Amino acid sequence: MLRSRRVSGLFACALALALTAPGAALAQTYPDRPIKLVVPYAPGGATDILGRLLAAAMGEHLGQPMVVENRPGASTVVAASAVAKAAPDGYTLLLGSNTTLTLSPVIRSRLPYDPVRSFTTIGLVADMGLLVVRSDMPGSTLADIVAQARAAPGQLSYGSLGTGSATHFGAEMLQSAAGIQMLHVPFNGSAPNLTALMGGQVQLALDTVVASTPLIEAGKIKPIATLGSQRLLRLPQVPTVAESGYPGLEMSAWFLFVGPADLPAPVLGKLEKALADTMASAALKKKMQDLGLTPAWGNGAALRERVQRELPMMRAVAARAGIRED
Repeated sequence: MLRSRRVSGLFACALALALTAPGAALAQTYPDRPIKLVVPYAPGGATDILGRLLAAAMGEHLGQPMVVENRPGASTVVAASAVAKAAPDGYTLLLGSNTTLTLSPVIRSRLPYDPVRSFTTIGLVADMGLLVVRSDMPGSTLADIVAQARAAPGQLSYGSLGTGSATHFGAEMLQSAAGIQMLHVPFNGSAPNLTALMGGQVQLALDTVVASTPLIEAGKIKPIATLGSQRLLRLPQVPTVAESGYPGLEMSAWFLFVGPADLPAPVLGKLEKALADTMASAALKKKMQDLGLTPAWGNGAALRERVQRELPMMRAVAARAGIRED
């Protein structure tokens, strides 16, 4: 009996110590104040709108407001670095993208964060389709464009959202698959990229479905193909690159939630559940689809697996195409 009481007493002491540990105490009260969601782009764009939709819905599930803070700069590096250095308490999160975790890391030799070790993965959120579009140049199919590029190597120019962007990587993958050479003209965002296309400064452009669709619907630019694995809901008439003769070629922009490394497991659990509940909303999915985004929820483990799968693939593309930003 004495031994039993002694064991029980030791168990109670151990339990008390566990409950008073910093991580356990934080988990019991989390969240008890507003949470900051850092968005690595300026207000008004697709990522910012997505961030505000998710912040409002997740805040309701967590019982505390989630406040968006825009920190654009250096292809998401400024925002990602700030979150990587934040306290691992669940009050500073990042709405990142594949640019953050699988593109910038393979083209920059000096990056202020590690794409795997610097973050706690919370979940995948959405994919955003990429399009090959043209203005008034001849040819209405990808085969037509490839034929023109082969006839004049290096003379057909295309605009992208910048060196090392998903659109740049997608174009390089297409050139490799088709055996063509085009002239890359990088721009700082969709507005200058598509303006240059309409003005004839470039013959083609790779851009997002979100930015391209209004101009397509207005008849100002024409879609050639989408780089995704499936046709887009907003543009069902546009074939995929795979359907156009290049099976296996796939590239999109995709979005994710991460926090600083070493988030306490109970805090991570609450965040994963809040994100899962948010992404299960039919109303939210409809709003995302209206923007041109494809809801694509996955938990933290799914996000880690995607990053680990795509990093070597993107590293190979960058090496083959000579994409560097240092």
